[in-house]
Amino acid sequence: MPSGVRDIQLLELKDTISQLNNTISTQNELIRSLQKMLQERDAKDSEKDQLIANLQAQLDYLKTRLFGSTSEIRHEQLPGQLDLFHLQTEDEPEPVPLEVEYIEVKAHKKARKSKAAYDEVFADLPTENVYVDTLTEEQKTCDVCGTMMIPIGHELIRTELRYTEPKLERIDYYATTYECPQCKETEDPRFIKDEGTPALIPGSYASSGLAAHVMYYKYVMSMPLYRQEKDFEHLGVKISRTAMASWIIYCAENYFLPMYEYLHRKLLKRRYLMADETPIQVLKEEGRRPQSKSYVWLVRTGDNGGIPIILYNYTPTRAGSHAAAFLAGADPGYYLMVDGYKGYNKVPEAQRCCCWAHIRRYWLRAIPKGHEKDYTHPAVQGFLYCNKLFEYERSYREKGLSPKQIYNRRLKDQKPVIEAFLSWLDQLHPESGDRLIKAINYSNGCRPFMMNYLKDGACSLSNNLSENSIRPLVVGRKNWLFCDTPAGADASMKIYSMIETAKANELDPLKYLSFLLEHRPGAEMSDEELEQFAPWSKLAQETCK
Repeated sequence: MPSGVRDIQLLELKDTISQLNNTISTQNELIRSLQKMLQERDAKDSEKDQLIANLQAQLDYLKTRLFGSTSEIRHEQLPGQLDLFHLQTEDEPEPVPLEVEYIEVKAHKKARKSKAAYDEVFADLPTENVYVDTLTEEQKTCDVCGTMMIPIGHELIRTELRYTEPKLERIDYYATTYECPQCKETEDPRFIKDEGTPALIPGSYASSGLAAHVMYYKYVMSMPLYRQEKDFEHLGVKISRTAMASWIIYCAENYFLPMYEYLHRKLLKRRYLMADETPIQVLKEEGRRPQSKSYVWLVRTGDNGGIPIILYNYTPTRAGSHAAAFLAGADPGYYLMVDGYKGYNKVPEAQRCCCWAHIRRYWLRAIPKGHEKDYTHPAVQGFLYCNKLFEYERSYREKGLSPKQIYNRRLKDQKPVIEAFLSWLDQLHPESGDRLIKAINYSNGCRPFMMNYLKDGACSLSNNLSENSIRPLVVGRKNWLFCDTPAGADASMKIYSMIETAKANELDPLKYLSFLLEHRPGAEMSDEELEQFAPWSKLAQETCK
């Protein structure tokens, strides 16, 4: 074959090879591009899957919150299930034997409760006896001899309750004028007028009983003033909600405020305090929109057995400086049991304790649906750590230990649990699970205060008392919705303080409100005089029990 033809064929082959290389290079670029697209799509699919999983977990959580049980009590572990607090590896030394303590718990025999008799159920009601007389003269005639029968005894045949509709009564007070009969005919006759006790509210027809009734139904029975207005119309009198609101504000500012300030001074002398806060809406705050959130702070005494005092304080914002101002003047070194809100860090001279019930609640909410018994899940493990502390506290109460004994037992039992919990917490680094991450972050935020309650056996493990005390306000807020003015909000907090402190001291709140309005404690009274009207005073206990 001529060399020219061979050269042409070589050139053609080189061109073909070059074209194939270009095609291969293009195909490789296309493959890499498609692989990148697949990887991005897989990442997006994983992100979507995670989002769907989070939304499903949130949906399950909301369903549980709405329809499920809200109890944090955990049942005993499953038979054969390893205990989280008794795991031991091969490298660990044998545990040091501790003193064995036995708690004797008597067997519970749930006997069927007998049906209460009417004399027991209606013991506090006035009773009227009605003797039945419905037989005719003919029916009372003996069918044998025709003699008229005579009554020989009575037998109880039934009991019924009769509802007596409430009523309003008008009472007119007349002043009596006296004159001196000796000076009557002189140029300077002498007169004196007996005007009696001044009105509860100048220029108003409100009595102490009526004002107390309005406050009781708004703040205890959660009945807004506009509903009470309708109720009074049913009784034949039109009492406007504006008038009732003015009664509440006037009485709070003039009669309840001195008592509130006295209770505040008594509260600041206590060593164990608890606090909580909740939002409230006040429409006419200066410089703020009606939709802005204001706050109510609750501060109360602890559960160490002293006389209970419960106070509420309204503030426009949630700034921690408000809590610091309210607690200013307390004895340094007192214990303050609160939740994880960082605003309480501004409270000086207090040994802040964190609420383990709040921490436990975060871990409980982080448990996914269907994993309640999965002891390998971090949320279940975190819950068990917290629950162990409450189990110890329950055993201390059952044994009736003193604060000093509780202090010693806590150091022996609970401190190792908290140390293990913190060590375990350091090892958690989840990449997903919104509520699990929230539980971890909340627990880490409480680290500086977790062990403060161990310093004193009388200090509480949780802030449950504060949550229980703030609940009546939350229930009332769902009904009356908002306060119109800051003066109304402040007055409401004074009245709530009187009511809840009275209830905590086992008084009838309606009777105690009437008691205060009848005696009218004033700003000019000394603490010794105000003490007579405190809920724990002998006079209040005898009058309002």
